[in-house]
Amino acid sequence: MAADFSRVRTLIVDDNNYMLTILRTILHGFGIKQIHESRDPAEAFDLVRSDSIDIIITDYQMDILDGLDFVRLVRTADDSPNPLVPIIMLSAYSERSKVMAARDAGVTEFCCKPITAKEMFSKIAAVINEPRPFIRNRHYFGPDRRRNDPDKTVYNGPERRKSRQKAEDGEDGGDTSAQASSGG
Repeated sequence: MAADFSRVRTLIVDDNNYMLTILRTILHGFGIKQIHESRDPAEAFDLVRSDSIDIIITDYQMDILDGLDFVRLVRTADDSPNPLVPIIMLSAYSERSKVMAARDAGVTEFCCKPITAKEMFSKIAAVINEPRPFIRNRHYFGPDRRRNDPDKTVYNGPERRKSRQKAEDGEDGGDTSAQASSGG
């Protein structure tokens, strides 16, 4: 671990004291010195508005305001000072629907519990060293959900877009070249 995380300002949002302690210990082990903690997502959002935060680590399931609502608040609230902040979500629920819901809310990385220091290190290093561009449209704001580099990866499989298939079948005369070249 040659990375220097000493200046990374981190916010942990989890309503479980034991989990806060584990995460704080892991982050201190990485050399992170500036760690804010909150058991309440609403209070955590106040911290985001009042302090400069570089990375947020939040639990998925919390009372009143859950992790997904918190992520949406950080990403889309009018008074959110940094909607681009990397957010790592933790969850004991690793089924596909939960991971996709987190991704669709704007989470940068997803980490299954029980967490390991190695896994947490890789997630933190990824959000710092390999930041993804952000996408904004009517239905989503957050990091680009596509993981592959479009400049290095060429998709040669079957078409994934229904509109592209319809155009080839002669049902839709619209130009779909932008969809096909987007890789998504």
